[in-house]
Amino acid sequence: MGSLESGIPAKREPAAARWGRQHPFLQRNRSRLSRFFLFKKLNYIQLICTMCVFFFFVVLFQMFLPGLVVVVDKSDKPPWRSKKKELLPPDLVVFEESGVFDFGEGVRLEPTKLLMKFRRDATQTSTSDGFNLTTNTQRFGFRKPKLALVFADLLADAEQMKMVTVSNALLEIGYAIEVYSLEDGPVHGVWQQMGVSVTILEANHASSCVIDWLSYDGVIVNSLEARSVFACFMQEPFKSLPLVWVINEKTLAVRSRQYNSTGHTELLTDWKKIFSRASVVVFHDYLLPILYSEFDAGNFYVIPGSPEEVWKAKTLDFPRKDDIVISIVGSQFLYKGQCLEHALLLQALRPLFSGYNTESYNSHLKIIVLGGESASNYSVAIETISQNLTYPNDAVKHVSVAGSVDKILESSDLVIYGSFLEEQSFPEILMKAMALGKPIVAPDLLNIKKHVDDRVTGYLFPKKNLEILLQIVLEVITEGKISPLARNIGLMGKSIVKNMMALETIEGYAVLLENILKLSSEVASPKDIQTVPPKLREGWSWHLFEALMNASPDNRTARSYEFIANVEGHWNHTSGEATTKFGVVNDDSFVYEIWEDERYLQVINSKKRQEDEELKGRALQYHGTWEDVYKNAKRADRSKNDLHERDEGELLRTGQPLCIYEPYFGEGTWSFLHQYPLYRGVGMSGKGRRPRMDDIDASSRLPLFNNPYYRDAIGDFGAFFAISNKIDRLHKNSWIGFQSWRATARKESLSRIAENALLNAIKTRKHGDALYFWVRMDKDPRNPLQKSFWSFCDSINAGNCRFAYNETLKKMYSVKNIDSLPPMPEDGDTWSVMQSWALPTRSFLEFVMFSRMFVDSLDAQVYEEHHRTNRCYLSLTKDKHCYSRLLELLVNVWAYHSARRIVYIDPGTGVMQEQHIQKDRRGQMWVQWFEYTTLKTMDEDLAEEADSDRRVGHWIWPWTGEVVWRGSLEKERQRKNVEKEEKKKRSKDKLNRMRNRNSRQKVIGKYVKPPPDNETVTGNSTL
Repeated sequence: MGSLESGIPAKREPAAARWGRQHPFLQRNRSRLSRFFLFKKLNYIQLICTMCVFFFFVVLFQMFLPGLVVVVDKSDKPPWRSKKKELLPPDLVVFEESGVFDFGEGVRLEPTKLLMKFRRDATQTSTSDGFNLTTNTQRFGFRKPKLALVFADLLADAEQMKMVTVSNALLEIGYAIEVYSLEDGPVHGVWQQMGVSVTILEANHASSCVIDWLSYDGVIVNSLEARSVFACFMQEPFKSLPLVWVINEKTLAVRSRQYNSTGHTELLTDWKKIFSRASVVVFHDYLLPILYSEFDAGNFYVIPGSPEEVWKAKTLDFPRKDDIVISIVGSQFLYKGQCLEHALLLQALRPLFSGYNTESYNSHLKIIVLGGESASNYSVAIETISQNLTYPNDAVKHVSVAGSVDKILESSDLVIYGSFLEEQSFPEILMKAMALGKPIVAPDLLNIKKHVDDRVTGYLFPKKNLEILLQIVLEVITEGKISPLARNIGLMGKSIVKNMMALETIEGYAVLLENILKLSSEVASPKDIQTVPPKLREGWSWHLFEALMNASPDNRTARSYEFIANVEGHWNHTSGEATTKFGVVNDDSFVYEIWEDERYLQVINSKKRQEDEELKGRALQYHGTWEDVYKNAKRADRSKNDLHERDEGELLRTGQPLCIYEPYFGEGTWSFLHQYPLYRGVGMSGKGRRPRMDDIDASSRLPLFNNPYYRDAIGDFGAFFAISNKIDRLHKNSWIGFQSWRATARKESLSRIAENALLNAIKTRKHGDALYFWVRMDKDPRNPLQKSFWSFCDSINAGNCRFAYNETLKKMYSVKNIDSLPPMPEDGDTWSVMQSWALPTRSFLEFVMFSRMFVDSLDAQVYEEHHRTNRCYLSLTKDKHCYSRLLELLVNVWAYHSARRIVYIDPGTGVMQEQHIQKDRRGQMWVQWFEYTTLKTMDEDLAEEADSDRRVGHWIWPWTGEVVWRGSLEKERQRKNVEKEEKKKRSKDKLNRMRNRNSRQKVIGKYVKPPPDNETVTGNSTL
């Protein structure tokens, strides 16, 4: 890259510039404006246009600039517009930055990420009605969608009543609900009265997974105090379960502000993880999401409405006063125009004191301004405004929102809502005032007009005209007291507010659940919320809680703060204990340095001692010949297989005829697994395996399950492939069984009596080569109508089970057309579900051989589309477990048509009953399709094809187990022979090298010491 000096020559300077550089003392600095006027021609039209554009932008900025200069109404000039600057003294400029929002700006809180996700899912559901014309999906609706409600306790409070009301409506539109609680309480009877089952979780089980949450379509957790149940929802396999967390407390938002300063950053991170686990975090007003903004993971959602204010008002009891008190209240948000609004309202109300002198004021009329922050100078500002408006002394008083709002409202005779900010829901402070029976006066904002009828349940005035506000106040206060009409309006408002926002809350929860729940094809869609009777939709369930009002907790906020303190204390005791000790040591740096020096000396001495012992051992070691070393090495190679140490569980399983394997995925299933020798766990993933247990790692036995796609798509069925792969090295028993952890969760696992009965039947060969199962299809919760085999299979696979079996069998057997499916008769007997059965090991390997080919043919149909879009024709929605429901019933088809006996064993009593008796199956079984010779021939053909590498593209069969055929066995035999010959040759060469190395060694001879140089050699000396 060249330098600037060698580049393009500079342009010749003008003469004036050269003259100026030669005589710099004659130059004078000029401004750009002077150079513009003196050295350039001025175009006055351009100047005029420039000034016009400048003034246009000045006016534009004045119109839209936020702050105290923002106009409440841009169209008409209210009568106080010209006096605004006179009402604001200079010291009020400080309050321009006291809030978050700008005065008059319509700020809205929208859950953008959630709404976009809802729209995207709705679009995909409406546009994807199947893969092609022959695979349209359908919903059967055999069972209701199930919800689990989790509470911290069942004490009577407003939130319990809200959830009872919402649950009544959800039950009406078709949901099934079950309640879980960490503590019992009086609301237990209310839920039972509704027909909802209630389960009290023990304290030691709250954080462990003792419930099969996968049996529910969604979970709603209420309150921060139910935090402990998230320990289960944050583990597999419950991580993807739709979870709604309803938060009504502000306590964590207040306490979390101190976590960074107090060193509780790890606790703060832990809370953030819990918030991010919830599918949706629901708040009942729009202030809570702002307070909890530090924990926002894009899943915050607001469903406005709660009977909390009315509930509190029923328990308030304050003495009445003789003064007439007018309270001016406002929005719960802080924004820059709040002070201006109060100033305008005080100016509008000034004529009420026109007959009083500033110095002698004895009226009972008082004005309380409720708003602002307690730590600011807002009281001084209100006092200054009242003095400028010539209010009498002590007539206007300011109280911050941090004070006792309930007490102020109870002592008020008239409540004026003085905020012009358009909020997204009805103001809570107005609900509180109406619940106390106070007449209210409010501007005609959108969400206020929606719930308040003018001069029926309250008073409304145009926000553009404050003169009407004064007229309303003069009508309300007549002859020094509240008029009877105003009192009646206050009572009407009290009756209306009792059930206010109930409809919005119920509809909000119904819409939310409709968007987040992914219902499977056997689940019925809930009805529209508009079909619920108005009696259940338009009011809270006060009639169920009238007798429990006195049993409500005294202070729910105090209980919440106590819970947060307990969490902090527990966190300090467990996670912060080491940190605390380290901090104590750090206080004495001298002691810490001594401890470090002592530790360093101990390490050095230990290393030196080990080196000395090793050198001593080497010095005393006997060195044999190369022949001895070779013999010892050969002996070690021969005996290395005999040194395998077996743990206690493996030794106990050696002598028994049966071993039952329990496939599982994730720590959430540990509490459902057995821990005695008859059972052995199979971890489907390398992560989440039980510590100090001899569980099998499926992913290490079969690399296919290192791929998350197939681990999820095949599910627990993959344990069959993992166990069968080189089974002789793992399974030494004559029989093999499998049991799903979900069967244990549903209390359908084998009892000790049933286990003994099964073992006795196996030992005595009572039923021969039979399939024993203990989880019945006709009692499956997914099949409440007890449908037949193929109907049930269709219902759990979006109506495409028959189609999938037909297409898979055609591809598997290379048949162009199959007129019918393998018949599965409806003879009053039942079938096996949930992969809980036992077989002879030999028959199990035959079933796995059939299953590998079946899964390969199914995967060839579904893989490309499912892997790309996560959608398959066996599910209505995106589903990563696409194959698992179809494979769950495959063992029934194989066992029936391979002419094996099928025996049901009662998991509780051990009583056995044969299903689908063999002699009644004659003429219905497809024996030729399922016999061993046919399957073995097909298996060898696939193995030969895999061994020849002729197939190109995606093919799952070689990855599901061993590839064995006659040619591969011969190749393996030849390979072993070649390795054996090469090993012998290497050993022989090694011996020859060692012998040749010894033969090349020659004797040096006798050493003769030479004579000294200073001595003479005598005749007697010899050489």
